[in-house]
Amino acid sequence: MLKLGIESDRDSPLRVLCLGAHGDDIEIGCGGTVLHFAENHPNVRFTWVVLSAHGERRREAAESADHFLEDAGAKSVVLKDFRDGFFPYQGTEVKEFFEQLKGEVTPDLILTHHRGDLHQDHRLVCELTWNTFRDHLILEYEIPKYDGDLGAPNVFVPLARGTCDKKTSYLLEHYASQRGKDWFSEETFRVTLRLRGIEAGSGSGYAEGFYGRKLNLRVGNAEQ
Repeated sequence: MLKLGIESDRDSPLRVLCLGAHGDDIEIGCGGTVLHFAENHPNVRFTWVVLSAHGERRREAAESADHFLEDAGAKSVVLKDFRDGFFPYQGTEVKEFFEQLKGEVTPDLILTHHRGDLHQDHRLVCELTWNTFRDHLILEYEIPKYDGDLGAPNVFVPLARGTCDKKTSYLLEHYASQRGKDWFSEETFRVTLRLRGIEAGSGSGYAEGFYGRKLNLRVGNAEQ
């Protein structure tokens, strides 16, 4: 398997934009990768955006983001209040926010929802990510759910077991409102990490999987 790396540069920050439709989406889909970057890149800067955060879930999302990003070099957490489940019907307003966001951040890497996700809010976020950020490195994360839309990711981030322990414990700690759902469990999160770890050939046995739909591979310093 070909392995590519993102090198740490103390003089040049690594700017990462994380996009999630709802509180807990980013954490479930790429929380381990966020923790891994924060632990291994001293100059990483995160912009963390949750598009639907209301009431108790707004508080949960804010506290969770702070916990996941506590080791980051810099962070900005943005919580919006678009209506849960109605994103396609608020398309104009959501699109306007994406256009505003484009003028405020210039990320090196964007982590967003997967195009094949069957949740309509997730899918719109992915579509607008690609529509708005056309010249950026975009990786699409996955979220296990009742709909059964998990696929075959082609990009993997191997994770240390301790990082996976942090991810699962932080999720369970911060999202008390979701604990009553049968899928929201340590077993769900860990089995997904384990499955992707097998596919990635991860030495720890754990990884997160992503979809890299369009990538430019440059070898050496040549511009083509």
